[in-house]
Amino acid sequence: MPLDKLINYLKLDKQEFMFQFNSHPNYPSALAFSDTLNFMGVRNDAYELDKEYWDELPEEFIAIVDSNFSLVKKSGNQYSIYSDKAKTVNKDELHQQSTDFVLLFEKDPAINKSVTSYKPFLYAIFAVIALYSVLTLSWYEALFNLLSLSGVYISLEIFSQKFGNTSAVIGSICGDTAGNQAVNACNKIITQDKTSIWGLKFSDFSLIYFIGIAVLGLFLPATSFVLKGFTVASLLAIGYSLYIQGFIEKTFCRVCLLIISVLTVQLIISIFLFENMYFDVKTALLSITLWAILIFSVIYLNTTLEEKENLQKSNAKNLRFKRNYDVFKRELLENEKVQFTDNETFLVGNKNAKIHLSIISNPYCGFCKDAHKIMENLLRKYPDDISVQLRFNYTPDKQNEKFTHLISDFMYTYKNKTSEDFLNLVEYWFETKDEDKTRLKAGITSTQEDLSPLISLSAENKNAGLNFTPIILINGYQFPDKYDREDIYYFIDELTEDDDIV
Repeated sequence: MPLDKLINYLKLDKQEFMFQFNSHPNYPSALAFSDTLNFMGVRNDAYELDKEYWDELPEEFIAIVDSNFSLVKKSGNQYSIYSDKAKTVNKDELHQQSTDFVLLFEKDPAINKSVTSYKPFLYAIFAVIALYSVLTLSWYEALFNLLSLSGVYISLEIFSQKFGNTSAVIGSICGDTAGNQAVNACNKIITQDKTSIWGLKFSDFSLIYFIGIAVLGLFLPATSFVLKGFTVASLLAIGYSLYIQGFIEKTFCRVCLLIISVLTVQLIISIFLFENMYFDVKTALLSITLWAILIFSVIYLNTTLEEKENLQKSNAKNLRFKRNYDVFKRELLENEKVQFTDNETFLVGNKNAKIHLSIISNPYCGFCKDAHKIMENLLRKYPDDISVQLRFNYTPDKQNEKFTHLISDFMYTYKNKTSEDFLNLVEYWFETKDEDKTRLKAGITSTQEDLSPLISLSAENKNAGLNFTPIILINGYQFPDKYDREDIYYFIDELTEDDDIV
């Protein structure tokens, strides 16, 4: 399902979004889409709304346009649509092309949506090669190298597209007017390529070829003879490509024709302008070594990426089962419900919330830091829907003086400051693990708090068999051992609406 423009506009990590979307138990439904946006930090609410009321919608909303989830931006009487591409329509066209489904969203600014990419590094390499060529080589040698770089770039876009990534560059070259790269002529020829030499497709050889001549081009004019040989040999590739397009597929691929144009110009330059034409054994051997390295590198990369893609697909299918709420609920309710009499000590969040989480922990527990972080994230994300009680296991006759002072500092902050100050102090402790710094941050000198509520709370934990840490309970039900603690993020929305749990 093409969502490039929408994902880019929302500044989401495309790979992460598509993985979470594909692994949702209800993929590819509107519910799966909405839940994935929620998970990625884009809070949203979905509605079935008659078109007559769409004028009352905010300037930005998400709708299903042409069977794709699309971002809709209203500007006067025009609407900009972002899905796999961007287009502008009027109100009547929007109403005709869309369903009644609308999704109102609000981005969470606290969540970082930065996306890493290899392209800045690639552009830096291209810039260095281009600058070197222009400053040190003749004009036709520099032009030859610039054409090689363009071939590398286009070939990389094609290579990336093989593994499920849509390319805006390929789409624009191929005239992606239908809004779907999966059916255009370029994609048809690229994906249905029957060539297979050591598992390499014709597009793989294009990448190998252009990287090779780009490297050899840095050593012009010494490599003129070798480069001329390769450009002449490229006539075979040009003829084969034209034959496939014209007689087998009977459709012409614009990006293929662009590569053919690059090869043709390089052939003309090498035949008519390369002058230093002598055969050098060392250069030939180095060239052969270079091509061998490139071939085996691309074979390895192909194999690795294919295995990764297969693992991701398999993992996504498995996660659809794991993230099925009915399965999670069954596992959750299999545990006996724990009833606590003390539900007030160290309680933060909305006290009247439907979902009450309890975390059994110990300040000196190494794994408790991550569990507390999960609770803090949930409190920030669902401030009105959940409450959390921190139930530290503390037995005074078995603890040292530092532990007692630390727990006292927590108690003082909880009683005399805000819940946010209390949570910040606990987080600070897990970051520093320094009792003196924690006391200094709390602003306490020598006060010793009454810890009897915490002692009683710890006794309740022990009587319920909750001795190990960390343990998370949801409305008294222990979080299932078969799930990772981080999986709780996927179920909070459904938990708040489940009468059996509430």
